[in-house]
Amino acid sequence: MAARKSSAPLIEVTARPGQPLGMAPATFLRDFWQKRPLLIRNAFPDFQTPVQPEDLAGLACEEGVLARLIEHDKHQDGWRVRTGPFQEDVFPALPDHDWTLLVQDVDKWDPDVRALIEHFSFLPRWRMDDVMISFAATGGSVGAHVDQYDVFLLQAHGHRRWQIDASESIKGKQPPLGFRPDVELKLLKVFKPTHDWVLAPGDMLYLPPNVPHHGVAEDPCLTFSFGMRAPSSAELISDYLDTLIADADENIRYQDADLKVPADPNEIDTVAMARVITALNAIRMNDPDKLGDWFGRFITTYRAAGEVMAHQAAPAPEEVVQALASGLLLQRHPWARLAWRRAKRGASLYVSGQDFALPVKDAQRLAGAEQLDAAAYRGLSDKGRAVLQQLLVGGVFQLIDPSEMYDAEDEDEDEDDGEDAMVLGEVVEGRDRVDAIDADAVSDDVHSVTVHDDGIEVIVNFEDDEEDDSTGRA
Repeated sequence: MAARKSSAPLIEVTARPGQPLGMAPATFLRDFWQKRPLLIRNAFPDFQTPVQPEDLAGLACEEGVLARLIEHDKHQDGWRVRTGPFQEDVFPALPDHDWTLLVQDVDKWDPDVRALIEHFSFLPRWRMDDVMISFAATGGSVGAHVDQYDVFLLQAHGHRRWQIDASESIKGKQPPLGFRPDVELKLLKVFKPTHDWVLAPGDMLYLPPNVPHHGVAEDPCLTFSFGMRAPSSAELISDYLDTLIADADENIRYQDADLKVPADPNEIDTVAMARVITALNAIRMNDPDKLGDWFGRFITTYRAAGEVMAHQAAPAPEEVVQALASGLLLQRHPWARLAWRRAKRGASLYVSGQDFALPVKDAQRLAGAEQLDAAAYRGLSDKGRAVLQQLLVGGVFQLIDPSEMYDAEDEDEDEDDGEDAMVLGEVVEGRDRVDAIDADAVSDDVHSVTVHDDGIEVIVNFEDDEEDDSTGRA
């Protein structure tokens, strides 16, 4: 169903080559970002989802994964919410309609999903929170609601009908935002859509904060939700005050050296309140670097769902140099959040709540690196390499061998290829005639080798070693 025709500002566009937003990023930020919604048709042309529904269900069964299962009883208008991790037998028992699985932080678990974030480089990277993926059976929904942050909804598989209420951004009329008291979800009491669309794979819907919206699966579908970090003023003040209190100078106190005899000793007069303001101003962060360091530490830990930990002892610096020279890479931990800021001198690098003073080029390189090779390592200053060594100790980076990394899909394809792969326990047809076998190349465990017209028969001795488990398990 097409958007309703009106004299309202543009709200639907079609992407063009080189312009996935349908316009220049600067135009999008000027005209739409936190101002009004935008539907972008074919934003990701020919999009192929890197995650299948069964992958998402499997992830929702893992410990440490944030997952919810939402079921809707349309007859009673009742909602049921379950949280993961789930048992594997939960999903086969579900009906073929009216339920949704939501899994957060999928970008931390799947590198192909994480790579999609690069398409949003027109936004500050530290503003991106996570990629949540939802699978919905036909009719599946989470109800009409609002989000307190900007979100990009990319249709990855199947079709979803989205209804939104854009009356505030196009008419200047604020929609009702009251919640239903009878369900644990924050669903809107009243929802009157102004626009109604069906999104196909590759289409993307941008929604600013507090835009009412409702998505319903037309058929089994996957939707990728790229959500932004938007700390509330209460969260900012709370963390800011904690930092002030921790660093407060006990010598800074309320002072009244200019005190005069009060007209009423029980009154807190305006002069006293002025002294209170002076005392409070004396302990606030007037230094831009201190204020910036507080925010950098805060924003790189805000809403962190996983902890960055080292799984093994960090190699020594000289071992790192040798490893990189041999072709290994330094890989960033998927849960690590990095950002940087220019300081009075050089820059500050923020890593999951820590801060490090560095030259600007080093801070830029480390904050933007998913991987570092030998050349990138050599490009760091001595100070940069020293900080990187600290990050290795903390598990923020770790050495990996790229030759050992493989795509599970490629492995599955190899197993399915009957001509090139051999599965354990499978009878494989002999193809080439063997005229002779070198006895020196045969293991002592081989009892005999017989060449037949239809293949090769190998008989192997399986003698228990003295150190083998005596239970006899294979």
